[in-house]
Formats: sequence, structure tokens, C-alpha cells
Amino acid sequence: MTQGELPGPHPDERILPRGRRNEQGIRIDPEAEAEHPPERTVLSALVKNEPGVLAEAAGLFSRRQFNIDSLTVGRTIDDELSRMTIVIEEPRPGIDQAKKQLEKLIPVVSVRELDTDAVQRELVILKVNGTEPDKVNAITEMYDGDTLDAGPRTITVEITGNEQKIDDAVDAFEQFGIRELVRTGYAALARGEAPTAEVKQPNKAPTDAQVATQEVSDD
Repeated sequence: MTQGELPGPHPDERILPRGRRNEQGIRIDPEAEAEHPPERTVLSALVKNEPGVLAEAAGLFSRRQFNIDSLTVGRTIDDELSRMTIVIEEPRPGIDQAKKQLEKLIPVVSVRELDTDAVQRELVILKVNGTEPDKVNAITEMYDGDTLDAGPRTITVEITGNEQKIDDAVDAFEQFGIRELVRTGYAALARGEAPTAEVKQPNKAPTDAQVATQEVSDD
């Protein structure tokens, strides 16, 4: 070792750490760099029955550019709460982010990602040409559907079931010529005794006393 040199092997002889590094020499986490394939998942959210809740939730997903397959909302056994069922298709980091952002909304009481075995149903109403009523009725019965309206030119039926059943039914009715179609989107509940949304620490709006205190402090 000559004067001024540091002890140890020459830089070219040193063992370098494994893994990729960026231009600044910072190691790149392979998990963070990896591409996550899109996943289709169902989120169930309990929300307060307040004006603008649906628009607020939809606006959140729109701003974050989440890919929404369907969004439905309806009242629950509690008159003050509604259940929002949202089907999204996003990579896992996007799904986790969607849940976190929903939980931050004041009207949202609880959010849960449902398991793949959750009870899921959808309803479709189809209006088809009525030139072959017997065949239309046969397809309707095959998919356990109901005829809602029948006339000389059109027949309107409804089918209820999971997504695969609905898709298959739509394909079967195409042979008659589908004039109009509407699908409700998913309604889903957790299977068995597991609660679909368990309220532990609900996200509550500020009380009147808190609002009054805030107004005084702002002045």
C-alpha cells in the first residue's frame, strides 16, 4: 500500500452488491419495479345517506383514473346508510389505493374488499325481436328468466345471475336480434356469517359543537 491509499482491495477487485441501480447509484427494489397484472375485485362500502355521496365517490375514482366496471348503490336495513358495490379492474397497488382513498371520504363509514367466493348477482333486461316467440321463451326458461313484456314485434325479458350466466344469456339472445339491453352491475354480500362491512371506527362528520369551535377559531 503506497502513501495516501486506503486499506483494502482495489475498486475493480471489490465485490459489488447484487441488484439493479439507477443513475444515482440507488438500488432499485425489484418488487417496486415489477409490473403488477390487473386484478378484478369487488369493493363494498357503507356510506351515509347524504346528498352528493355517489357523485363524490364517482369523482374520486374519476380523478384517480381507476378503471370501474360497475358501480351500484342502494339502501340497507339501516335507513341512514346505503351500500355501494364497486367493481374495479386495477393492479394490486391501485386496488389498495382505491380502498384507502374511499376510507378518507367523510360520508364513507366502512370499506371492504370482498373475497372471490362472495355472493354476487347481476340483473339484465333485454328487448329482442319477437318474430320467434317460442324460441325466445325457451331461452328465457333455460336461464331461469322471466318475460316482462311481449308484443307482436318485441319481447322483453329479465335474467338474474352471476356475470358468466348473464354473458352467456346475452350471447344466446343475440340470435333473435337484441334491440336494447341494460345491466344493473353487481350487488354482492360476503358469504356465510362474515359481515360484508364491519363498522368499528366509522368516519364521522364533525359535530355541531366542532363546527362552532372551528368557526370561532377561523375568526
